[in-house]
Amino acid sequence: MVRVDDATDVPKCWLSPEELTQLERTAGEQGWEREIAMQLMGRCGLRASEVSYPGDDDLRYSEKGDVWLFEVRGKNTKGGNRKLRDAWMPDAVADDVHKYSRERDLTPSESWVDVSTPTVRRWVKEAAQTLADELDEPRWRMVSSHDLRRSWATYHLVERQVDVRTMMSIGGWSDYSAIEPYLAEPTEARIGEAMA
Repeated sequence: MVRVDDATDVPKCWLSPEELTQLERTAGEQGWEREIAMQLMGRCGLRASEVSYPGDDDLRYSEKGDVWLFEVRGKNTKGGNRKLRDAWMPDAVADDVHKYSRERDLTPSESWVDVSTPTVRRWVKEAAQTLADELDEPRWRMVSSHDLRRSWATYHLVERQVDVRTMMSIGGWSDYSAIEPYLAEPTEARIGEAMA
């Protein structure tokens, strides 16, 4: 179930890939645009404020990397104007986005999710609240839009051991101090496992 750290004023939640799927599907019951928004945050690592930027014009397949990449105008973690970056998109999300664009007859320049940041945040809260009620699991009530990005970053950094520089590039972190909170603490068990 949703892992929660409530040691600070703002609880932090981590969702497993299966829990992200639950949240996506629950949001999708209220419309496919909501499901796409959840996927962009939980599977591609976008911030809620970045969800309304990309569209078909921004998505490309990289033959060199054998991956889907898309342009995002996101937060500059060093301050100043928004910064462009290439974010990574899993094949399954790219398939959904292509189907969604065709079904909605979106032009290449139209955003996949054309809503405000507060609306994206509200969608996450509504889907999480629905899951909390349906599953009788109050931890879901603590889930926020940033928890989707946190879950994405932690999963790739800790579980998949993607190198930090790659994550900084695709996630839009300008320096190590901005991504450091997503790294797991080096417990004795992790040290032993890593150095074995």
